[in-house]
Amino acid sequence: MSSLTLLEYSANAFFLISVFLAARNHRHTWTLGIVGCVLFAVLFFQVQLYADATLMLFYIGTSVIGWRQWQRGASAEAISRSSWSQLALYLLIAVATLLGYGSLLHLHTDAYAPFVDSAVLTFSVTAQLLLMKRRIETWWFWLIVNTIAVPLYASRELMLTSMVYVGFWINACYGLWRWHRELSKACQSTTEPA
Repeated sequence: MSSLTLLEYSANAFFLISVFLAARNHRHTWTLGIVGCVLFAVLFFQVQLYADATLMLFYIGTSVIGWRQWQRGASAEAISRSSWSQLALYLLIAVATLLGYGSLLHLHTDAYAPFVDSAVLTFSVTAQLLLMKRRIETWWFWLIVNTIAVPLYASRELMLTSMVYVGFWINACYGLWRWHRELSKACQSTTEPA
């Protein structure tokens, strides 16, 4: 087994567990995610997906912050919705960043598919920020990310990673369903008379 293959298997193993725990609203998603991010950063740099490597550095930092935020106890476990204006702002910033960073990679590096790679980066950043705040819309952004990432990674012959991202896509559907259910239960319990 080549070192690249071993690295890919290890990164995916940690990431799979982390993403599954996120869908279950479990705080250890962050600690396992950090290990997976370090491994993926090295892997993506080696296959010239620089935006994805940069994204992993962002994930490491936000995972530390997310872990601290989710440590606040049961009251911090509440799932909520973002307003339409917040979502519009997130989307506008994501698209502007995608175009700017994609252009930078296209003009100044040997990056493979710089705009597609940047799309994975920018929508992942948005999804991660929403996840840190336990906003249900995080799962819609993860669905976008996974839909873009699967063919991108397959095109770089990262077949295991591509298949794992298919699993992440399914997990995002599960996370959306589960978080919606938890949010509905919370809304019902606050509207019921005491």
